[in-house]
Amino acid sequence: MAEPIFLAPYFLDYVLPFVLVFTLIFAILQKTQLLGEDKRQVDALIGLVVGMMLIAFPGPRSIIVLLMPFLAVAAVILLVFMLLYGFISGKSDGDVLGKNWKKVLIGVLTVALVVFLLTVTGYWDNVWYYFGGDSSFYWINGLFLAIVVGAIFWVMKDGASSPS
Repeated sequence: MAEPIFLAPYFLDYVLPFVLVFTLIFAILQKTQLLGEDKRQVDALIGLVVGMMLIAFPGPRSIIVLLMPFLAVAAVILLVFMLLYGFISGKSDGDVLGKNWKKVLIGVLTVALVVFLLTVTGYWDNVWYYFGGDSSFYWINGLFLAIVVGAIFWVMKDGASSPS
């Protein structure tokens, strides 16, 4: 069975890094106008040379090939967080949630996203063992102490800002 062209090693190791670096160099030169205005051909030629030099050296090329999946995953995680953040703190005429509730919900969102990512990647068992192992007594007491101290600061801050 034939392999799809997008999964071919030459495409992944040579074509995609070349196109990425060429596009980035060309865009940077166009945006900064480092070589002058209306110098598209010169900017394209420099982008072509830098892209060709990149694919000639396996070290830098492999760094780019290995870094791009991380970029894609991080961008998707950031997109999901920003979408959910927009749902929580969206602008509306009548502010149904107060500032403190928005902060609490954003904190819950952040913790939920981190727990979900740990679960999906398979690291949740390691984290659960670390917090639930022999040291669980100390972690539970520390968490309880942090909640109490946080509640005291929250009450004191609200009490200081409200007129009496």
